[in-house]
Amino acid sequence: QVPPSRCFLFDPAFSELEREALGALGLSLLPENEEGKRGVQGSPTLFYMVHCGKALYNNLLWRNWSVGALSNMVIIGNSFKGMAERLLSRILERDYSYIAKVLKGTEEAALPAHPRYADTFNDTSVHWFPMHKLEELPAEVWEFLEEPTYRECDELEIIRKGEDGA
Repeated sequence: QVPPSRCFLFDPAFSELEREALGALGLSLLPENEEGKRGVQGSPTLFYMVHCGKALYNNLLWRNWSVGALSNMVIIGNSFKGMAERLLSRILERDYSYIAKVLKGTEEAALPAHPRYADTFNDTSVHWFPMHKLEELPAEVWEFLEEPTYRECDELEIIRKGEDGA
């Protein structure tokens, strides 16, 4: 029951035809690439981020790095647990520190794999951040609020502002 005008979309790969069609449906297109740095602004918010790069999730978590904001979010996207299993912990903590820090405050439920797209969408999960779990995290988890830069990141899976993505 979310009105289309309250659904905000951005994909740097949208063609002009796709943007026109989405606009005709009444959906709101973000005018520029926010690099995943979208705040929930106190409202319950669903982020549909299927098959996105880790930096987008990390940026989203950074922008909303508080118990109040995170507990208002649900993310449908790549499994955080899967990221942690596939990356060396030192790389996860160095390059994607907000994902690493929130793992113990996250509930995650895997969605069933689609037989036709098993190789692409096989790692999709629903993530939510229960307030009681976030409040159990150590206080120092919330103290470091530096914006991610990804200087040492070998495989940055994000289209940054000005890189073919507005």
